[in-house]
Amino acid sequence: MNWAHQIRNLVDVRHPQAELITLNMDNLNTHTGASLYKAFAPEDARRILDKLEIHYTPKHGSWLNRAEIQLSILSRQCLDRRIPDQKTLKEEIAAWQEKRNVIARAMERRFTIEDARVKFKKLYPTLQE
Repeated sequence: MNWAHQIRNLVDVRHPQAELITLNMDNLNTHTGASLYKAFAPEDARRILDKLEIHYTPKHGSWLNRAEIQLSILSRQCLDRRIPDQKTLKEEIAAWQEKRNVIARAMERRFTIEDARVKFKKLYPTLQE
């Protein structure tokens, strides 16, 4: 029920003018519309739910791990100091991202099927006629 009260606070107090609030949520069993119906009158629960667009993270969120890894790298390589304003922040992140893209393009793998057949010849059977 704690979650339900936080969500009502989000909708009614923090963002009362919002037409729609998008939430990215984990799959905890209490993070559902049903929790709102348990905590509040049906009309109130429905009103709150109508202002929400909920996206749940996958139960096995490998994409989330990758996102967290990228944010960690960004923090260590680019945001490891005080940045004075939002304009500078955007410029610094754009420069960091461009540098990473240049490196990524230079490292593009050019491992062909033929290379794989040589390297992993035990896994690729040879047909003899």
